[in-house]
Amino acid sequence: MNILVTGGMGFIGSNYIRHTLKRGATIINLDNLSYGSNRRSLHRVSTKRYRFVEGSITDFSLVTRLLKEVDYIVNFAAETHVDRSISDARPFMNSNAEGLLTILRAMRRSSKEVRLLQVSTDEVYGTLQKGSFDEQSRLFPSSPYAASKASADLFCMAFRSTYGMNVVVTRCTNNFGPCQFPEKLIPKTIIRAKLGLKVPIYGTGKNVRDWMYVEDHCEAIDKVLQDGREGEVYNISSGNEMENTEVVSAVLELMGKPNILIEHVEDRPGHDLRYSLDSSKIRERLGWKPKRPFHKALANTVQWYMKNEDWWRPLADKRVLHPTPWKLKW
Repeated sequence: MNILVTGGMGFIGSNYIRHTLKRGATIINLDNLSYGSNRRSLHRVSTKRYRFVEGSITDFSLVTRLLKEVDYIVNFAAETHVDRSISDARPFMNSNAEGLLTILRAMRRSSKEVRLLQVSTDEVYGTLQKGSFDEQSRLFPSSPYAASKASADLFCMAFRSTYGMNVVVTRCTNNFGPCQFPEKLIPKTIIRAKLGLKVPIYGTGKNVRDWMYVEDHCEAIDKVLQDGREGEVYNISSGNEMENTEVVSAVLELMGKPNILIEHVEDRPGHDLRYSLDSSKIRERLGWKPKRPFHKALANTVQWYMKNEDWWRPLADKRVLHPTPWKLKW
């Protein structure tokens, strides 16, 4: 398999590259090395089957040229932090929607058929109190970040309908694991607790997310990339629905830290109460299911951050670790 991975220096992208190289794939990693990228996430990769190209998915000529060398594209490249999108939505529109559109335009021009897997998010569906969203649920995003991802999804479906292009979309729940940028909940909790700082939780802390270990997500992407039907959407979920306070408490317990470190702070605007996905489609049709139990995977994640301070220390400045980053000017 020859795969163009976009955003491969980011959290999920770098994990996916390591996962896929073990399976014998040949990878071109296109990344613009923005704040969420980290070369150290892949610094130990040494194989002729891997090549890094610095550049943006908004560069039409570059993407067009790289498509000649591959059979598949997995698009991870995105601005992903909701808080930053509240402060300034423009970078999210540029990367998440216009960048994806550039990929689609390059695919249309290409002389060979290339399959695109667009990595999306459960946040495009919005919030719900009961039940779970399936792939037919309407898109009702609450944040500028989610709106930009929903726009990308719709472009994929429109290009499929209009031009018959080979696209598939995956929508996954919250990921965690090694190499996640320190502004996200779990690494931020680990790092602030290690530094002896209070651990901020928005509002009441009762917001519910379904947590998936990144390696399980990588295996799901692999399944959809190879076996998913053209023009289909696949939800990916683990069934580990937990309140934010529960997740933070679990992290602190693993670190031997007291819950008195928890500090409830002002809630961010448009904060969805609960996400939940029905992933029966990928489980029943493609035979995928998550393998890693939440608490064991969380313990592995805490251990990784404790042992890899050299990875996160240069990234974890006061702004990244800020209790209410949506109030900052990014």
